Amino acid sequence: MKLLKSLVIALSLLVSGAAFAAAELGKDYSLLNPPQPTESKKIEVLEFFFYGCSHCFHLHPLLSKWEKTMPKDVELTFVPTIFRDSWEPMARTFYALESMGQQQQLHDALYKAWNVDNNQLLEEDKIRDFVSSHGVDGAKFSAAYNSFSMQSKVARAKQMIRSYNISGTPTLVVDGKYVIEGLQPEDTIRVLKEMIAIARKTHRS
Repeated sequence: MKLLKSLVIALSLLVSGAAFAAAELGKDYSLLNPPQPTESKKIEVLEFFFYGCSHCFHLHPLLSKWEKTMPKDVELTFVPTIFRDSWEPMARTFYALESMGQQQQLHDALYKAWNVDNNQLLEEDKIRDFVSSHGVDGAKFSAAYNSFSMQSKVARAKQMIRSYNISGTPTLVVDGKYVIEGLQPEDTIRVLKEMIAIARKTHRS
């Protein structure tokens, strides 16, 4: 009985140690080369995402939960990813809603539309009807969606995709240096916390 108890304790410690093992360079994260300048005095966390990405959808609840309790010296910024022309309408939607102060209000709904309801929002009319059904002024949305400033925001997103060498979604970049991609949602959050702790040691506010 004592031997069995000892084995159980040893196994528990082993599992616990594996669960809290330090993130490994080349396995859990990579270094961005060259590093990119950040736009915030805080530790910047960028999430490159696409609403139609199932992996982004599965990460979203955990990232949202983390966001509610993230450290005060950290800032989370979403970057809609545009790998092909058909993805641009969702980038425009994100920035239009952001300019209207209603991006957070529809963030969950847009993920659900794509990944649960199989509602592929690719045309402006369809998108306008969708956001209108969620309480957004359709006319104001279309004005923002087609505004002159939208061109620069979309161009900026495309430039960031190139500068940060983004090849898939979701991808997190911490402090312009540490890249997290291809992990399970729980591991992504675990490594994110570790990268923030590392970045804090060298970050200049």
